[in-house]
Amino acid sequence: MKKKYIFFDIDGTLTDKKTGQIIPSAKKTIKKLQENGHFVCIATGRAYYKTKDFAREAGISHIVSNGGAALTIHNELLENRPLDHQKAVALCHEAQEKGYGIIISTDDSIDVHMVNDNFIKQVGFRQEPTRYFLEKDKSYNDFAHIYKIYISVSQKEEKQLTLLDSLGHIRFVSSYLTFQHDEKEKGIERMIEKVGGALEDVVVFGDDYNDLVMFQKQWTCIAMGNACDELKQKATFVTKDNIDDGIQYACQYFGWIDS
Repeated sequence: MKKKYIFFDIDGTLTDKKTGQIIPSAKKTIKKLQENGHFVCIATGRAYYKTKDFAREAGISHIVSNGGAALTIHNELLENRPLDHQKAVALCHEAQEKGYGIIISTDDSIDVHMVNDNFIKQVGFRQEPTRYFLEKDKSYNDFAHIYKIYISVSQKEEKQLTLLDSLGHIRFVSSYLTFQHDEKEKGIERMIEKVGGALEDVVVFGDDYNDLVMFQKQWTCIAMGNACDELKQKATFVTKDNIDDGIQYACQYFGWIDS
């Protein structure tokens, strides 16, 4: 059996979105893939600190996280790049001038920093665990690294930001926009280079719009049955819903594990 390099998205692919828990058949399939000699890796937009515990639970020791900017091999974080500093600072300054609230992540943690409290006034606190630091004496230039930017701009008004497309962005909630790396395909390519694999042997599993960038023609792209239509249109193969054992079904269909 030819070795495959298999990359899994997390939310909606490996996990049930209602519970946040890994699908039992997916966890069993991961173990079987590894036993059969395949390389198994997570590919996610999540920050590394949000991914490592899940990876451990899933039995996976290789991770592409932070939207492709962070690589972990054998549970060792090898790199984790921040956003382009000049572009990040310019975007923050424009948003600030237009009155939008801003919080930024300056490292890989739950901590966020603010130069004013407009973000909290405009949209409130984030739903995920977060520690807030208000530093009124600082400007965005003072922060050496910026990993993520959260701007309290609605979808209706986001085009008011002329620098909107200068950085990757995604809207997880209606009240604010998240700017982060959006290059999972490049992270996969770097991972393959580091582990000595071949791009034609790459397999990716995904379900949502932020997985579109990693659905590349040079490798096998598998969309979950619960995936968005745009992803299904780019897919090599559409499997069953994730909660209906879609990962197991696809891996059996292609012969990577036994039926």
